[in-house]
Amino acid sequence: MWGKILGALFGMALLKIPGLLLGLLVGHWFDKSYGGAFASRGGFNGFSRDKSEAQGIFRYNTFAVMGHIAKSNGVVTKSHIQQATVFMDQLGLSAMQKQEAQAAFRHGKQADFPLLEQLAEFKSAYRTRPDLLLMFLEIQISTAYVDLNLSSAEQRILTQVASALGISASQLEQMISRYEAEARFAKSSQNGAADTIDRLADAYKILGISAESSEATVKKAYKKLMAQHHPDKLMSQGLPPELMDVAKQKTQDIQAAYELIRKQKA
Repeated sequence: MWGKILGALFGMALLKIPGLLLGLLVGHWFDKSYGGAFASRGGFNGFSRDKSEAQGIFRYNTFAVMGHIAKSNGVVTKSHIQQATVFMDQLGLSAMQKQEAQAAFRHGKQADFPLLEQLAEFKSAYRTRPDLLLMFLEIQISTAYVDLNLSSAEQRILTQVASALGISASQLEQMISRYEAEARFAKSSQNGAADTIDRLADAYKILGISAESSEATVKKAYKKLMAQHHPDKLMSQGLPPELMDVAKQKTQDIQAAYELIRKQKA
């Protein structure tokens, strides 16, 4: 039925009466070929459900892989538990969502946790949304660095995660370097540190460029990162609403680094 309705409307809009007839024929073919599957997913109501399901997949895998990384060294430290708890609070999860996140974290800690299988499902759900795949990896990098040290076991898992999501080893290394720079940059900002050479160097690492870069290159890198992490864009791609603040903080860090570089080059 939906195929006939849509086909008729589009055909009428494009070709008036002849288009109406053509649209009905195409719509009939759609109903016959795909109508059952479309209806079984709730018709147009299925679009909103699909988005909700995708957000649930993002939320589950985020905390499950966090738990897997936390247990990678044999024992889950207080720092990892505290980070997961604070993260849940920052996201403003409901009581039920917190229980689900905690269950996912515990599942990830299990020795038989199917990491690659879960990542395959995750990538399938977000295969057309590379920016969200990168954000997911950024969250896992922050988990690995919660104790300010990246162990070989944590590095191995991050490499597996990146590979499963189609992210190259060189891009992973760049993201790790950027995360380290962001952590130092944020700490120096909180402490009211002056614009030292080291702080400026971190600003360049955050943008992923060298100190010798031209103003045009700096601006291009800045715009690319802002587009990649823009909260509204990520939300439209299926980012769970509670992760909006994480995306906003990321853009603020990028903005601060860019402003420092602009000031230095002025």
